[in-house]
Amino acid sequence: MALRQISSPLSPETARSLKTGDRVLVSGRIVTARDQVHKYLASGGKSPIDLSGTILYHCGPVVIREDSSWRVIAAGPTTSMREEPYEAGLIRTYHPGAIMGKGGMGQNTLKALKEEGCVYLHLTGGAASYIARSIESVEEVHLLEFGQPEAMWVLKVSNLPALVTMDSFGNSLHADVESNSLQILKELLKTPFHRKSHS
Repeated sequence: MALRQISSPLSPETARSLKTGDRVLVSGRIVTARDQVHKYLASGGKSPIDLSGTILYHCGPVVIREDSSWRVIAAGPTTSMREEPYEAGLIRTYHPGAIMGKGGMGQNTLKALKEEGCVYLHLTGGAASYIARSIESVEEVHLLEFGQPEAMWVLKVSNLPALVTMDSFGNSLHADVESNSLQILKELLKTPFHRKSHS
């Protein structure tokens, strides 16, 4: 399947046009949000920036100060399931265009994606420095009092490769893989195990 160029913030039409299995190159604005930001927003804290259509990235970047600016040197995805207790509420309240991380999310988030016209973008783990190459600049930083990895970093990215693994039609590649794996395991458990004899 051909790569598709998308720009963040995403329009509602773009977000709803994406389907599981689509490969995309992301450009534009993304915003990092890990555990502390999710807890803060879920408990009634106000987002310091408009998240409508934006890609919310589960990431605790490694950022260094250079003179009067910041530079991201590593930006690998965090396991998204950590945010499952909060994500559906954040999607319904702040209307991001996409959630991005690794490993996928659960049924509550999938339901909210469908309701709000949002998608989940999967990034490969273990590629933090490679991903950082797609980050052109740090535009803003908020909630730095939570600590550098937990702050909200507003990043400008160019051609960041990702895979749509959960869409606004209720599809989840992660759920499909889990279901297929369980079926294979059941079939394997039915097969008699024959130990090889050694002469």
